[in-house]
Amino acid sequence: MADVLPLVEARLRTALGEPDARAAVTFLGTDRIEVLRFQEAGIVRYASLGMSAHPMTDPTAVVADPVKGPRAELVLSLRAGLAETDKVLRPLAVLAASPQVEGLVVAPGASLDVGEALWPGAPFTSVLVAEPGGLVEDLELDEPLDPVRFLPLLPMTPNEAAWKRVQGAQALQERWLSSGTDLRDPSRKSVPLE
Repeated sequence: MADVLPLVEARLRTALGEPDARAAVTFLGTDRIEVLRFQEAGIVRYASLGMSAHPMTDPTAVVADPVKGPRAELVLSLRAGLAETDKVLRPLAVLAASPQVEGLVVAPGASLDVGEALWPGAPFTSVLVAEPGGLVEDLELDEPLDPVRFLPLLPMTPNEAAWKRVQGAQALQERWLSSGTDLRDPSRKSVPLE
């Protein structure tokens, strides 16, 4: 079976252009995760590369299926030059490695928390996983492999993450929308949650 990652990188380049930087992180017992940085018109995008090398497996499954199962990569978009966002490389790699390390299946609506600021001074420690298909189209693979989905990440403040746990992802996204929240602002304040 063909290696998935060259196809994934080609899809990222087609959608986002040429990366201007890349970093690799390896965690004990996991495959290498790379994070590619793309810049365009005041927006910097960080995309994981490596999470989709293996399908995500339901943590309750007795045996991991090496072929079938959802595959994904993570994409974070931020306004450039407003914060030290390049320090997000390691936290983003940690999130991308979570299916291998913790047996998570990362899907839209999920919250992922790194337990510390996503970059120095960031008001965010977690992200909401949004619906795929907007910025980078799904990458169809040969049967029986599932397609690779490119999941946008939306940074959440601790208050937003707590509110989302009670009210749900859809309610938080509606609150952001109705408040005109700039989700790409790396130093934005929490949306009003009353």
